[in-house]
Amino acid sequence: MSATGRRARVLPFALLAIVLAVSIVLAVGLGSTRIAAGDVMRTIAAHAVGRTHPADMNDAIVWMIRVPRVLLGALVGAALAVAGAVLQAATSNRLADPHLLGVSAGASVGAVAATLWIGAAWGVLTLPVCAFAGALAATALVIACGARGGRVDAQRLLLAGVAISFVLMALANLLLYLGDQRAASSVLFWMLGGLGLARWNLLDVPAALVGISLILLIGRRRELDALMSGDVVAVTLGVNVTRLRRELFVVCSLLTAGMVAVSGAIGFVGLVAPHAARRLVGAGHARLLPTSALVGAIMLVWADVAARTLISPDDLPIGVVTGLFGGIFFVWLVRSPH
Repeated sequence: MSATGRRARVLPFALLAIVLAVSIVLAVGLGSTRIAAGDVMRTIAAHAVGRTHPADMNDAIVWMIRVPRVLLGALVGAALAVAGAVLQAATSNRLADPHLLGVSAGASVGAVAATLWIGAAWGVLTLPVCAFAGALAATALVIACGARGGRVDAQRLLLAGVAISFVLMALANLLLYLGDQRAASSVLFWMLGGLGLARWNLLDVPAALVGISLILLIGRRRELDALMSGDVVAVTLGVNVTRLRRELFVVCSLLTAGMVAVSGAIGFVGLVAPHAARRLVGAGHARLLPTSALVGAIMLVWADVAARTLISPDDLPIGVVTGLFGGIFFVWLVRSPH
C-alpha cells in the first residue's frame, strides 16, 4: 500500500482520537460548576506528575468526580458500540443491539434485588456485582433458549433475547412495585442509565473488558466480514459458523454486562455508533471495530454532558438523553441517501 493510501486509512482514526481527547477535556469542565479547559488540563497534568492540591475545590471536582465520570462514559460508549457492531455482523441484522440479548433486563433484576434485599453488604461494589451477576444469568438463559440441537441460530437467539427481556423487566418492575418506594426511585434512575457510580476504583474492570474484547474481536475480523455475507458464504470460506457465533455472543454479553453493571441500561449507542462508523470507514471489521469504539465513546461523553447540564444542578438519566438524540440521529441516518 502506498504512503498516501496508508495516510488515508489512518486519518479517520487520528481525527476521531483528537475529537475524543478534546471532548474529554471540554466535558470535564462542563456541569453545574463551569471550569475552564485550561484549568482542567493543568489539574490533570498536575496529578499526572504527582503535584496535587487537595485544598483546591476545583481540583477535587475535576480529579475526584468529573474525570472518572467522563472516562467511564467513554469506556461504556466504546464497549456498547463494539458489541453492537459485532452483533450486527453475527446476526446479519443491522438493527441488532447489545440490549436485545436480555443483558440490561437481567442486570436490572440484579440491581433491584441488591437494593431491596442486600443493601450495602459489599460497600460501593454491591450494586455493580449484583447487576453483573444478573446480566450473566440472563445471558446464559438466552443462549440456552436460543440454541437448538447444539446449533446457535442468530434469529432464534434474538427472539429469545427479546422475550426474556420482557419477562425480566416485568419481574424487576414487580419487585419495585412491591418494595420500598425510596429504594424504587434510586433503582429506577439506575435502570434508565447513569454514570453517578463513577469512581477511580471502578474504572479498572471496564477498561480491561474493553481492551481485551477489542483485541479478541479484531483478531476475528475476517470471520466477522464473512458472517456479514451470510452463513452460506461464511461456511464456504471455512468458518465454523455455530462455534463462532456462540463465542461472539458470549464475548458481547460479558462486555455489555460489565458496562451495564456500572452505568445502568443505556440504549441506542450500540445501534447508532456502528452505522455512523460504517459511513466513515466502510464495513470491514479491521477498521470498523476501533472506529465504532471511538464514535461510541464520543457519543456517550457528550450525552453525559447533556444529562448533567440540561436541568442543572440535577442530572437527567443518561438513557433518556441517548434515547432522545439517538433516535433522532438514527432516523436521519436511515433517511440519508448515502
